[in-house]
Amino acid sequence: MRYKGLVRQVGPPSHPMQSAGARNVVTFIPEFLKTFAVFGRLSSIKHAPGAIANTFVLSVSLSKNSFSGAEIILTLLDQINDNALLIDVGSTKEMICEKVKLHSKRNQFLATHPIAGTEFSGPSAANKNLFKGKAQILCEVNKTRPDLLEWAVQWFKNMEMKLQEMDPIEHDQHIAYVSHISHISSFMLGKTVMEKEKDEKAIFDMAGSGFASTVRLAKSSPSMWAPIFIQNKKNILDVLTEYISNLEEFKKLIQANDYKSIYEKIE
Repeated sequence: MRYKGLVRQVGPPSHPMQSAGARNVVTFIPEFLKTFAVFGRLSSIKHAPGAIANTFVLSVSLSKNSFSGAEIILTLLDQINDNALLIDVGSTKEMICEKVKLHSKRNQFLATHPIAGTEFSGPSAANKNLFKGKAQILCEVNKTRPDLLEWAVQWFKNMEMKLQEMDPIEHDQHIAYVSHISHISSFMLGKTVMEKEKDEKAIFDMAGSGFASTVRLAKSSPSMWAPIFIQNKKNILDVLTEYISNLEEFKKLIQANDYKSIYEKIE
């Protein structure tokens, strides 16, 4: 085993479809510009000529705005070798899939979304069992070269992930409901409470596990989530409109002392 540039290399990459452990794998996370996360190890990004060109699997997590993030994807596709696979693992899919559709190396790209994570961010929050038993969404698999797709699918299965195919547009619609609105609610609840209750210690002394679990997501990285909210703007606005409407209705029921309707709403 040896390190070559930024890439942990296990044995010679004699054939692109060799086992997962024998491929060069790099995870590129632009928000941590000075580091590459390479299978739990960190290497300096400096002095790495040819690192991208010599990599067989490049996994990219973007938390840039929609335009600069897409440009990073296109730049990386320009640089990878003819047997490499570029895997996007971000939280939105429609914009990225649309951006790469005409690229000459589109068949070396795979759009995915591992439904796994915690409220903690950065390389220090790495968890080797994070993906075990978790869902892995795959989009537009028919546009990825079969041999590269086969390798990726096996890699995900080796991590004991549950694979599910989905259209990128449908993905962004569904994820707005099951993930993005949850984070917005948590961020705004935390903000509301902290603005109203200036004594932070008193808040947490009084708060039970319900409050802690509800605002847990508010610990998530703003640098990651702010771009996601913009990238999935249309779907999130639709969800927010419905959510706010439900809150307004619930508020009116409380104002009217309508016990029966309140009970039915939360039953």
